[in-house]
Amino acid sequence: MNHSERLAKIESYGKAHEVLVEALKQFPKEMWHYKPTPERWSIHETVIHITDSEANSFVRGRRFIAEPGKEVLGYDESGWAVALDYAKRDADETLELFKWLRQSSYNLIRTQPEAVWANTVNHSENGVMTMDDWLDVYDRHVPEHIEQMREVYKDWAAAVKDER
Repeated sequence: MNHSERLAKIESYGKAHEVLVEALKQFPKEMWHYKPTPERWSIHETVIHITDSEANSFVRGRRFIAEPGKEVLGYDESGWAVALDYAKRDADETLELFKWLRQSSYNLIRTQPEAVWANTVNHSENGVMTMDDWLDVYDRHVPEHIEQMREVYKDWAAAVKDER
């Protein structure tokens, strides 16, 4: 990724909370717990996942800077959703935590020198990753989940229509 592409991604990355909160307005709160199938996440669970993922990203991003070449761990996302009972977590509190985690990382990465972006870590599931790879993954994370939420909403709307 070249310098100007990276700067654009960093700015996009920094707007994720705003984008997420704005996207959530299109989904009625009363349907946030709707699950199209037992295996798929509700909008509520997806919000909790986004924040847990951000907490992992917060640590990983700092490893690239402070401990390049070290290992970072993947985690069992579905296992966390069950074990941490995502359906019972507070979405508003979680969104606030996401805001602060992302803002802190944004403030850190936008000041890093060019050389840091070539730093690598060894991800336990994805292998060797550069900091550019990390940025790309987390810049796409929220928009990809917003699309999943739209699919859940469509399924909910169809189910409500079928009930009528």
